[in-house]
Amino acid sequence: MAHAPESTHRYARGLVWFRRDLRATDHAALYHALRACEQVYCVFVFDTDILSPLLARGLVRDRRVEFIRASVVELAAALRTSGGRDALIVRHGSARSVVPEVAAVLEADAVFTNRDDEPDAVERDDAVRVALERAGRAFETFKDQVIFERDEVMTKSGTPFSVFTPYKRAWLAKLTPFFVSPYPVERHRRALAAAPRREAPAVPSLATLGFAKTNLADLALPAGSSGAHALFDAFADRIGGYHDARDFPARRATSYLSAHLRFGTISIRALARAALQRAHHGAVEGAKGAETWLSELVWRDFYFQVLHHRPDLARGASFKPNFDRIAWIGGAEGERRFDAWCRGATGYPLVDAAMTQINTSGFMHNRLRMVTASFLSKHLGVDWRRGERYFAEQLNDFDLAANNGGWQWAASSGCDAQPWFRIFNPVLQSERFDPDGAFIRRYLPGLAKLPTKDLHAPWRASAATLSKAGVLLGRDYPEPIVDHEAARRATLERYAVVRTG
Repeated sequence: MAHAPESTHRYARGLVWFRRDLRATDHAALYHALRACEQVYCVFVFDTDILSPLLARGLVRDRRVEFIRASVVELAAALRTSGGRDALIVRHGSARSVVPEVAAVLEADAVFTNRDDEPDAVERDDAVRVALERAGRAFETFKDQVIFERDEVMTKSGTPFSVFTPYKRAWLAKLTPFFVSPYPVERHRRALAAAPRREAPAVPSLATLGFAKTNLADLALPAGSSGAHALFDAFADRIGGYHDARDFPARRATSYLSAHLRFGTISIRALARAALQRAHHGAVEGAKGAETWLSELVWRDFYFQVLHHRPDLARGASFKPNFDRIAWIGGAEGERRFDAWCRGATGYPLVDAAMTQINTSGFMHNRLRMVTASFLSKHLGVDWRRGERYFAEQLNDFDLAANNGGWQWAASSGCDAQPWFRIFNPVLQSERFDPDGAFIRRYLPGLAKLPTKDLHAPWRASAATLSKAGVLLGRDYPEPIVDHEAARRATLERYAVVRTG
């Protein structure tokens, strides 16, 4: 079932431009192209406008690039024509010029692609559109990475929602099976055309792209659509307990699909449809878990629509402008605090274990993203934008809308109905969500021999207990970088300027 109007035009040749939608099934742009064109070619561009800045910052071992490359290899295989020829053309260069060039070489009448509302992507697409139209070619875009986009879910007065809960109610009220039904790409695959032999579809190696192998193979993050579906099949067996277990980082309770959603190796419609089916037809306990997980998918849509209506957020603006008046700690002291946070050397075990997790794996549990973000902005007094940028470099699943939304939520400058003086206590968070200390011991093995009651706040342990565990504070593990109560008081004073806003 189509979710957008069929193209009003018919074309001899079309070109589908894959971006953050690396799958060959339930794909809006591919479906519409196959329906509208006699022949359909496909292209993926390793975009130097995205990759070159990573290399310039020294991020040669970027798990995301390796993940994308492996997913493109699988996509190419999935797009082979009935004659066994590859339909996917793979290029390395600036997409702004490569896509119009490939369209010209193929004499394509139109380029089909799925929308991306990140500001840089919008600017890129506008440039591609202009280049194509100058050459007499059409540029058709479609909704694919969310259930509802842009202006589809608005308040009764026609304005964007700024608080999640009413947005979620409106989102659920609008939802019907139509919006989560798949695009039946398979019915129309006969229109797939083999790439001309001069457009060799071979996927470049990581070295050719300028990157090196990472530890991706050692992580529980299989790439491609096959990896996404394997993860989802495993999650389906435990989704019933998601609402109870999702906040405990030592448990295997979440779906681990965030990177796959980021790069579109699995359809958001398939996931929402599965969650709805379990929520409506499963056992009571299973239904609660599915409902809670569906809510997380709604959060994703929410942050996308926020970014669409507030593109200035991508340039560092606070969602609530009066929060831009906060005076963050800078200079040498700000650098010292930020460096300790990045290295996982704050003296607060849960924070440090979480930062070790992201530094070594590119993943961080969602509860810990809130804890670490709150700690940086509200304990250390460091501008949340610095943490946002650090996560952007480290996270396998980095998504501008969700990352910005999460950081501003934690700093209270974003879409949050809670008061700005909410400050997570990292010790209480540790005792509540890692009660046995399993997560801390995994990522901070130097503290593993401490009794659990002392593990969450080692500075409170007796000298004898620390000695028996082989821990000398200041040598084996840092003293706390700040005192919680003192930091809390300083934060309340720092944030007091927002009261008048």
